[in-house]
Amino acid sequence: MADGLVIETARSMSELEAALPDILTAPKDVGRVDMIISRPEHGARTLLQQAHLSLAEGVEGDHWSKGCWRTDDAGAPHPDVQICLMMSRCIRAIAGDLAFWPPAGDNLFIDMDLTPANTPPGTRLALGGVELLITQEPHNGCQSFIDRYGRDACLFVNTGKGKELRLRGIYGRVIRDGAVSVGDDVRKLS
Repeated sequence: MADGLVIETARSMSELEAALPDILTAPKDVGRVDMIISRPEHGARTLLQQAHLSLAEGVEGDHWSKGCWRTDDAGAPHPDVQICLMMSRCIRAIAGDLAFWPPAGDNLFIDMDLTPANTPPGTRLALGGVELLITQEPHNGCQSFIDRYGRDACLFVNTGKGKELRLRGIYGRVIRDGAVSVGDDVRKLS
């Protein structure tokens, strides 16, 4: 899937704000994995029905392990930005059809409340055979997000209530390697 996929009609701010009540009714303790994406190189997306996630590689085949925008003191890809997660209800409000979700650039789209009140940094999530630890690293929309979904979408997730609720998404790091499949439960452990 190429980087050039954009939605046909960008949602207006009023349309996005009208979706907020649905977004905020996402399950709190047990959710579902709706989509898994590997990003083999910048701009490329591969939809996976199942993936192996590991501390060493992140999502199998993802470019994170080959280098990313944030590194640790030794110059290795920083584990705090290893796995990108976004609430399915939010990307659905922004992009509509599932075909338009992958360009957002997230690895996992989950039907679960990922707001700071429900999943603050330090929260552990179990999905399939994997365990993730939610990190503090902020996840923000960028120019690519604007290009794909429109300026209002980026403002919706990056400012005001959207920023406060982390609607653009969150980051997690793998703390137990394993496999995860589309349709697996996501359980909040702590």
